[in-house]
Amino acid sequence: MKKNYISNSQESVRMFKSDFLESLSKVHWTVPLYIFVPVIGYCSYKYFDLMSPNILGYIGLFAFGLFIWTITEYVMHRFVFHYHPSEKLEWAQRLHFIMHGVHHDYPSDAKRLVLPPSLSIPLSTGFFFLFKWLLPVDYIWGFFPGFILGYLIYDISHYAMHHFNFKSGIFKKIKQHHMLHHYQDPEKGYGVSSPFWDKIFRSDFLKK
Repeated sequence: MKKNYISNSQESVRMFKSDFLESLSKVHWTVPLYIFVPVIGYCSYKYFDLMSPNILGYIGLFAFGLFIWTITEYVMHRFVFHYHPSEKLEWAQRLHFIMHGVHHDYPSDAKRLVLPPSLSIPLSTGFFFLFKWLLPVDYIWGFFPGFILGYLIYDISHYAMHHFNFKSGIFKKIKQHHMLHHYQDPEKGYGVSSPFWDKIFRSDFLKK
């Protein structure tokens, strides 16, 4: 298997000539919390305002949204972020590098470990309207908070996997799983916040 380039630098390469575009590609790991925790709160408020105090219904939809996030995370990481376009398509190669390739080349860059708002906001908006169309009327308000919480767990845990030193427990195992994805085989271990779907779809590592 071809050995991939991996830098231990705390910073990655400049991706855009424009200072403005370059700034949009970097973000502090806490920024998703500032943006999406209020979204969770607003959607939850809308649910109880429209659906009456149906707490069990909210819990069920919330849990379903969280579950759907886990498979979304796996599918996005495996089939979108790790899609390898033809070398003849320079623009596609460039897009792949911007979206995910830079992270594999520079996995220690702290400002490119969570999705920047320039990407996370359009993606979340698209998912909101997709699920709003698919779900029964007003169910989106209970479902979407769970989905977004799943995204936040993914983003924050991704930062933690690269910059926190876990001594034991489940987080150490999850970090080991993700480090194998980076340093052993990037075509396995697509689950970041959990290896569950890797086990289901047989893209897990053989761990001792």
